[in-house]
Amino acid sequence: MILKAFLLACVAFVGKLDLATGTNQIQRPIVLGPIVGLIMGNLSMGVTIGATLELAFLGSYSIGAFIPPDVIVGGVLGTAFAIETGKGPAVAFTMAFPIALLALIFDNVMFALVRPMLGKLADKYAAKGNVKAINTVHMLAGFLMCAMLAIIVFVGYLLGGSQIKMFVNAIPKPVIDGLTIATGLLPGIGFAMLAQMIMNKEVVPFFFLGFLLSAYFKVPVIGIALLGLILVTVIVKFMNGSKVSTNDGGDDDDF
Repeated sequence: MILKAFLLACVAFVGKLDLATGTNQIQRPIVLGPIVGLIMGNLSMGVTIGATLELAFLGSYSIGAFIPPDVIVGGVLGTAFAIETGKGPAVAFTMAFPIALLALIFDNVMFALVRPMLGKLADKYAAKGNVKAINTVHMLAGFLMCAMLAIIVFVGYLLGGSQIKMFVNAIPKPVIDGLTIATGLLPGIGFAMLAQMIMNKEVVPFFFLGFLLSAYFKVPVIGIALLGLILVTVIVKFMNGSKVSTNDGGDDDDF
């Protein structure tokens, strides 16, 4: 059991390496599920549960200041417990989502306390022009997050699914309600922060065009994205075509 817990912890560690090495999709349940299935001795069930949890956590991405439920801890432990109990995909999400919410508490502590402290340390090194130290702090922040998730998975698997559920249920309701409300507000804050960075007088009309298409004409997001792609293509071609050639090569130039 300890060996399985260690291997599952390694899966969680690798799944969060994007914080230290760059963005990747290793953390998604559809990738981690089959790996957990191999560790638990049931690859096919791991593939099935991973695909099921991927659909459940499809919109669980960090945008701006929004920190979503932890899909790595929830996905790894949810898949492991579902395979171990033999319940399959039907129970996987029931186990995964409360665990993901529990891990979110630790994520918030890391992002709200530990990482800002490391950020200030990096600022001090930046003022001194010490690039090597800045890179070290950046890598340290990523690996600390990976280690934290690995420890949660290791301890969580050793405790067992029933103990995890009992711990989640023991959290006071006001705390859960507060986290739920904050989770609902943070996506708006995240989008507002992104809009503040990219918004200008050239972009504003397209922003409101997309809003009107969605709110009043019920155009799905994919349709709005495709329309935006068409508009970008047309505008780029129009701008390139409007450039006046300054070639003074004379009559011998064919182009």
